[in-house]
Amino acid sequence: MTSSASSTPQAADRAGAATPGRSTATVPVAAQAETPTTPAPPPSSTRSRPRLYALDGLRFLAAAAVVLYHFTARWSTVWGAEPGHVFPVLGHAAMYGALGPELFFVISGFVILMTAWGKDVPHVVASRVARLFPAYWLAVLATSVLLLWLWPGGKDITVGESLVNLTMLQELFGVRHVDGVYWTLWTELRFYVLIVAFVAWGITRRRLLWFCALWPLAAQVALQQGWVNASMALVDGYAPFFAGGMLLYLLHREGHAPAAWLLLLANVALAVRNAVPHHMHALTENTVFAPDPWLLAAVVMACFAAVGALALTPLRGLSWSWLLPAGALTYPLYLTHEFWGWWFIHLFAPAVNKWVVLGAAFAFALTLAWLLHRVEKRMGPPMRRIIERQLRKVGPAVRQAVSGRTAAHRLAARRAFPEAPASGEASSRSAALRQAGARQAAARQAALGQAAARQAAARRVTRATPGS
Repeated sequence: MTSSASSTPQAADRAGAATPGRSTATVPVAAQAETPTTPAPPPSSTRSRPRLYALDGLRFLAAAAVVLYHFTARWSTVWGAEPGHVFPVLGHAAMYGALGPELFFVISGFVILMTAWGKDVPHVVASRVARLFPAYWLAVLATSVLLLWLWPGGKDITVGESLVNLTMLQELFGVRHVDGVYWTLWTELRFYVLIVAFVAWGITRRRLLWFCALWPLAAQVALQQGWVNASMALVDGYAPFFAGGMLLYLLHREGHAPAAWLLLLANVALAVRNAVPHHMHALTENTVFAPDPWLLAAVVMACFAAVGALALTPLRGLSWSWLLPAGALTYPLYLTHEFWGWWFIHLFAPAVNKWVVLGAAFAFALTLAWLLHRVEKRMGPPMRRIIERQLRKVGPAVRQAVSGRTAAHRLAARRAFPEAPASGEASSRSAALRQAGARQAAARQAALGQAAARQAAARRVTRATPGS
């Protein structure tokens, strides 16, 4: 959940988005012809699937790669020299850990769709808020204390910036991140908004295929055209990573299908097109190394391949005991490792062997993550229950208000434009007119028949009269 563009004491919080250029987005693949599906069933009837513990392990490995990148390759002054010069071999390999956030995004696309399919809006909103915010609030407060009082030389921040960061909307308000890794949370949050809208609409297989075809394409067009607001709402150039994860879940859930595979390949191609230029620039700026574009492309594709291997092959059955706790530490480790780890290195690097310091800094970051997890796991479940309960109370009132407002608008429209009745009323009037016309036609036919009968009777009378 961080990237090569996360902040350092003297550097900007984040490098720019993917380099603009001519869009190479793949034309959407039409969904397979199928009988229209109905929205997913309510939570009580949703099919149960075993937890994919291997994905917990993959999330932890992604976070560890990010930590290693920040400690051994990403520019900072804590070692007394460029990290790449201190660790010339390890740092060169760890540099590619900068793509850890992209792997997180693929996993998020898979897991969030898995947890949202068959659920309703209150459940999804409550679960996401309770999962995202408690650990984040603790991390912001902890890092703010570090940078404001314990290590002000680490980064110059203000109390006001810390308070705005608690909203997770600081990027929307143009306020710096307290810790540069927080940029990925803003990206995740925008994806969650799209998922909530999708849940409200109703998730079906057909809709999912079209969504994963059109959403990344629209995001790419907005990015290339410089439509800032539209690009932001559509999650910029990261849309294909989330969409690819969603398609992998569809394949995991429903089985192999050509349309899903074609769309997955299209999203992988678009992800490579966006990520490689961005990381070529960011890694060149933030490390002493020259990244290999082909290797970057391979790592991007490996993000999708790794999730696919753990979800679509027998590896999905892995259930090693360490996977679940490792997954639980991933989020707090990601949130707190950067500045707290740099502070630790700053204290001990001048006097202790670099390898000892590096190992100890990683252990320190894990310990801090464990402590944060111990606290936030007590906050999350109650918070989730409260939010879901309140949303379920408010939901009927909101629906009633929306329904009442819609009815009021329809009534006002009928009063303002009586010659343009509502569609239902117009249909009733049309039916009545058709029935009246049919009755008139029947009456004309009956009248004609009666006239013909009278004429025939008159002719018979004339023939029967003598002397006629």
